Amino acid sequence: MRLDHINHSYGKKQILSKVNFTWTTGDVIAIFGRNGSGKSTLLKSLFGTLKPDNVELHMNNKKIEKITTKNKHIAYLPQDIFLPKDLKVRNIIPMYFSDDEKQNKIFYSPLVHKLENQRAGTLSLGEQRYIEFLLIVNLEHPFILLDEPFSMIEPLYKEAIKEIITTNKKDKGFIITDHYYLDVMEVANKKMILKEGILHEVFNLKDLIEYGYLPQN
Repeated sequence: MRLDHINHSYGKKQILSKVNFTWTTGDVIAIFGRNGSGKSTLLKSLFGTLKPDNVELHMNNKKIEKITTKNKHIAYLPQDIFLPKDLKVRNIIPMYFSDDEKQNKIFYSPLVHKLENQRAGTLSLGEQRYIEFLLIVNLEHPFILLDEPFSMIEPLYKEAIKEIITTNKKDKGFIITDHYYLDVMEVANKKMILKEGILHEVFNLKDLIEYGYLPQN
């Protein structure tokens, strides 16, 4: 997949400026940036819930004329909780997957056995995020957008998420945005930072300091 010339403004403020990158299965791309830098805007533009001022998206060298949430290429884990609070976890999973094999893959994922008989609304925010992550990552879509997957997550679930991303990247491509930069850097093979609307490649913590994302000390 190739993303070319994405631009977006809110009023007179340029949020994204000619953002370009390639994304293939096997890639785990980290995108860092301060709050308001445009990370979520970029993800929503890719997923189709936001229409940017300009964007060109190519899949297998073929231009996708219209980016919509109905496409089967890209799945998205948003920041906002979306689980129905009154349903038990074991009853939510079949809402997403009719196939027994897929359901069992989630039921037998790490730590799910502790949660499956609880109503989603009684789970901690971290537990809810973990279940949402499992639902999204197990969809058939080859590309997965993760907006703050480590936010509010307990350490046990963080480790499970990192393990699942590493296991699934042979068949999928991931883009992750999160302020828990050490967790993200641990799983990412490509790292970038959004600053003043422009996407820059970075390689280590020193680069994040130089771009002003991390403090000097």
